[in-house]
Amino acid sequence: MTEATAPNDGPLTGVRVVELAGIGPGPFAAMLLADLGADVVRADRPGGPGLGIDPARDITNRNKRSVVVDLKTSDGVKRVLDLAERADILIEGYRPGVAERLGVGPEDCRARNPRLVYGRMTGWGQEGPLADRAGHDIGYIAVTGALGMTGEPGRPPVAPANLLGDYAGGSLYLVVGVLAALHHARATGAGQVVDAAIVDGTAHLTSMIHGMLAAGAWQDRRGVNLLDGGCPYYGTYETADGGHMAVGALEPRFYAEFLRLLDLTGLEGAHADVTRWPELRARVAERFASRTRDAWTAVFEGTDACVAPVLTLREAPHHPHLAARSTFTDHAGITQPAPAPRFSATPATVRTGPARPGADTEDVARDWGVPGLLSPPSNPQRKASS
Repeated sequence: MTEATAPNDGPLTGVRVVELAGIGPGPFAAMLLADLGADVVRADRPGGPGLGIDPARDITNRNKRSVVVDLKTSDGVKRVLDLAERADILIEGYRPGVAERLGVGPEDCRARNPRLVYGRMTGWGQEGPLADRAGHDIGYIAVTGALGMTGEPGRPPVAPANLLGDYAGGSLYLVVGVLAALHHARATGAGQVVDAAIVDGTAHLTSMIHGMLAAGAWQDRRGVNLLDGGCPYYGTYETADGGHMAVGALEPRFYAEFLRLLDLTGLEGAHADVTRWPELRARVAERFASRTRDAWTAVFEGTDACVAPVLTLREAPHHPHLAARSTFTDHAGITQPAPAPRFSATPATVRTGPARPGADTEDVARDWGVPGLLSPPSNPQRKASS
């Protein structure tokens, strides 16, 4: 048994996943499944990685194994179908209809394996007026209303990297979907197709805000609400050295502690009085601007004022709390987030570094019983767009 399929590697040990190589939310979803112990085989395309970085540093391919498959040949299609026959889950992120034209769509795969869960990751979804259009995270979150909530009033919305759409609204919903469908397949013997669209997942993430909007507790414009930076005790402030502190002193007792540690008086009633929020913001900003980020971090350390320093990506692994929890780990010389969440009986780990394209062909052919993976390619077929 290989390292990638050793027992007790996480709660999904024994689950087999085929990932048709792509970029963004599909690979991240497959990484999460792999982190939790699934045996993920990534079918890479000939010609190199789609992300354009050194494959040895593409963390989203950790804990996986890779074979190279050319889906524009009949042999390549057969090899994917052979893998799908032995898999529990397949993940693809093509535009709608492309997998079908290639010959590896849901009907093709599930004809070989009726129990297969076929996960489809797209931005717009499998149907609708925009289903066939190109797109990226920022456009998907724009039409859901989520992007419009970020940033200051009177200024353009702020793009939250690609975390909100691709990964929160996309990858995590795909993972929830395929695992729920796998539970159903194991109970009934019937697989199904999971249509995970970033627009659907991101819209779903705004559920609480829609409830607040309906209740009159949220204004449909940015920078004026409790959780979007409009509230002076829920936001960020610049420090004397150009750093920033994040404040989330929402509850009255936390707000009182916040004022005490800032040594601000006469502002107790400003918590619930929105007419005093400009005054409160100005005085808080003035206080934070009087000391460095590290100085303020020391002031608020160990308190319930709900204040934290805003760290960079390189600083975050060294934060005392994150270091104590081993929230980040080092593997093969790369500092990276450790698998999450945590399990008491079946802990997940970073077992292997990023899979190199095609490096695991022999092991996968043996472990999955697909000797055809070792045969030289032949019989090119007509190209299909992707």
